[in-house]
Amino acid sequence: MLYLVCLLFATGAVVAVLLRSSAKARRRNQQSWESIVSRFQPAWSLPELNQCASPEERWQQLGGAHGLWAMYQNAKVMLEMADYAARNTEAMDAELLANLRSDALQIRVLVAGALAKYALHQLNEGISSNVYRAASLYREMTGRMTGLLPVNAGALAPQYLGVH
Repeated sequence: MLYLVCLLFATGAVVAVLLRSSAKARRRNQQSWESIVSRFQPAWSLPELNQCASPEERWQQLGGAHGLWAMYQNAKVMLEMADYAARNTEAMDAELLANLRSDALQIRVLVAGALAKYALHQLNEGISSNVYRAASLYREMTGRMTGLLPVNAGALAPQYLGVH
């Protein structure tokens, strides 16, 4: 009897997760380009980073936790922009999209790790190198995103990505 209850509970949990994921995917697929781009945080732009800077100097150059959080959020938005372009543009470069998705996920992992360590007061060279790597990926990704924006948004590229 206990086995049957556990089985029913597990099945119900799996069904609930699948239904939630399906609803989330439907909402994501119904978003407009403008609604995606509007979530981009243009007030924060990536400064030039000094590779020889100390961990504290790099942290300050990026704007600390606030700057890293903006990078984390913007990477998610750029991922959604790439997904939108893939769904709505017939002649989309598959390799470009794969690189954008990979970069966005790497940025989010690196930034999340740096923020977690910062929360534990462990600002050190390891965090600094992760932050520098995330910032480098972010700069490359914003450059590649300008290839998507003219297809879907024309003159928005410099305004939203800080790439001129």
